[in-house]
Amino acid sequence: MKKILIISILAIILVGAVLSGCVDNTNSDQPAEPPNTSGTPVASEENIEGTIKVSGAFALYPLAAVWADEYTNLHPDVRMDVSAGGAGKGMTDVLEGMVDIGMVSRDIDSSEEDRGAYAIAVTKDAVVPVINKNNPVYDDIVKKGINQTTFANIYLNGTVKTWGEVVGRPEIKGEIHVYTRSDSAGAADTWAKYLGNKTQDSLKGIGVNADPGLLTAVQKDPLGIGYNNFNYAFDSKTGQPVSGVYVVSFDINNNVIVDSTEDISTKAKTIDAIKTETFPHPPARVEFFVTKDKPNGVTADFISWVLTDGQKYVDSAGYVELPKETLDAELKKVE
Repeated sequence: MKKILIISILAIILVGAVLSGCVDNTNSDQPAEPPNTSGTPVASEENIEGTIKVSGAFALYPLAAVWADEYTNLHPDVRMDVSAGGAGKGMTDVLEGMVDIGMVSRDIDSSEEDRGAYAIAVTKDAVVPVINKNNPVYDDIVKKGINQTTFANIYLNGTVKTWGEVVGRPEIKGEIHVYTRSDSAGAADTWAKYLGNKTQDSLKGIGVNADPGLLTAVQKDPLGIGYNNFNYAFDSKTGQPVSGVYVVSFDINNNVIVDSTEDISTKAKTIDAIKTETFPHPPARVEFFVTKDKPNGVTADFISWVLTDGQKYVDSAGYVELPKETLDAELKKVE
């Protein structure tokens, strides 16, 4: 009987010791994490999360979409909403708090800065003139290009009205059908500045909404002329002008011939001209991300990434990378 009692007491002591050990482990300062069987990373305090809304320039939209995809691949807890609608819409949206970043493809006005517009340069591209490939003086334009004065007389003054006048062949009477942007657009503003430091409102022509819309108008009209952000004018796969249009070279030195340094008939030649600064500026221009006041939080982190690691996607997306000293200066504006 005594032996049974002793065994029972020892058993109780042993169970108590085991339970005590379990309690001590559970109440330790750093409890063990349960195993992660979901196949996804366990969230930590260092994970970046949030939502970034972006709207604005058609010119910057293709590259911004690439940046958004790559950034969210790195940070799956971040949601990005990127939409195009014109530089004017991007500026309005960001200043009114509708989005976190406005894409703006023109210079920032001082009145916009007074309202809190905070611009960060992120890449470079250009606006190019386009005509229909069935233009009645197509061969002449390919050889001669068009100079700044003639473009101004078409778009500002309205004194050059026929295609024959463009190339010095007055016997050709085809009337020029001029197309411009109806929406508030960085491309239109940049084109107007190239023609004489004017504004978009000074441009004559039939107003068409958006980059794709203006391009389509010229594609359908053998007598049409327009202007586009170059990523819309060239096929992204072949680097040739999109079907039905021709990208007109600028006769910069007014010698009535397209010199090798003036030839922008392909995307590769256009990009090379921008990089070597033989392309007129404007319509070569800088593209901006604009925030309302200095960015912070996940928006600031995204823009910092764009100016550093994100730059490796610029060339492959068909844009021109800014000089390193410019990128460094813009990065300091975000820090």
